[in-house]
Amino acid sequence: MKKQGKLIVHTGSMFSGKTTSLWRELYRMNIANYKVVAFKPSIDDRDGDKQIVTHDNLSFDAIKVEDLNEIINYARDHEIDAIGIDELQFFPNDPSEVVDIFNKLMAMNITIVVSGLDMDYKTRPFEIIKEIMPLADELIKHHAICASCGEDAWASYRKSSDDSRIQIGAQNLYEPLCRSCYNDKMKEREKTKNQIKLNLEK
Repeated sequence: MKKQGKLIVHTGSMFSGKTTSLWRELYRMNIANYKVVAFKPSIDDRDGDKQIVTHDNLSFDAIKVEDLNEIINYARDHEIDAIGIDELQFFPNDPSEVVDIFNKLMAMNITIVVSGLDMDYKTRPFEIIKEIMPLADELIKHHAICASCGEDAWASYRKSSDDSRIQIGAQNLYEPLCRSCYNDKMKEREKTKNQIKLNLEK
């Protein structure tokens, strides 16, 4: 019997295997003869327009969309069993709207598999992910390896000084850190920032 009308959420820090797990779920559904379609946010330009690509170069054909309403419109016009959505946190939809869209898709007996960051680089929860967690039939929290000490990573530390909430990048801009190493680096960053400010005021 097909797994229909469910929500499966893969979340965690960067480099934790979220997209790989999304790929694995969609690949298995393809083998089981599900009609599967994957989507990615148009803001994510790292791997071109037509594919979701994992950090270990596994790929799945995908459709780029501006917001999640395009997905439900697609589902109404096509016969599909499952939908994959990568980088859910990048979509501009209001979280309550996302819950409504997902409920409508599941009412159509469509299984939704999503991957997304649970927190931004300041460890503030991404509202979309936070709102859909209670809705999930399966919720998997993934952990990368801390780049400093080798423990389970907790957060995605941004190496650059850019202060915008969304900055798309990979190893060149981010590294996974455990709670202790993350807090130490953030304290050091704040200390450096304050020192630069004092020097400028002299």
